[in-house]
Amino acid sequence: MAETKTCSFTGKQIPPGTGMMYVKKTGQVLYFINSKAKKNYLNLNRVPARTRWTDISRSKRSQ
Repeated sequence: MAETKTCSFTGKQIPPGTGMMYVKKTGQVLYFINSKAKKNYLNLNRVPARTRWTDISRSKRSQ
């Protein structure tokens, strides 16, 4: 059975066969659930904890 990955930006589970894998020059592997998450992380340099629609942000606000 294929394993599920976690999105590097939103923190959501990525179903097998979907999403994107991005490998940096340093060798770090990032997984993204959709292009919105990828653009926010790589192009716009947004921090997931300060972006309201991410699961990471929601879990921080509830604490």
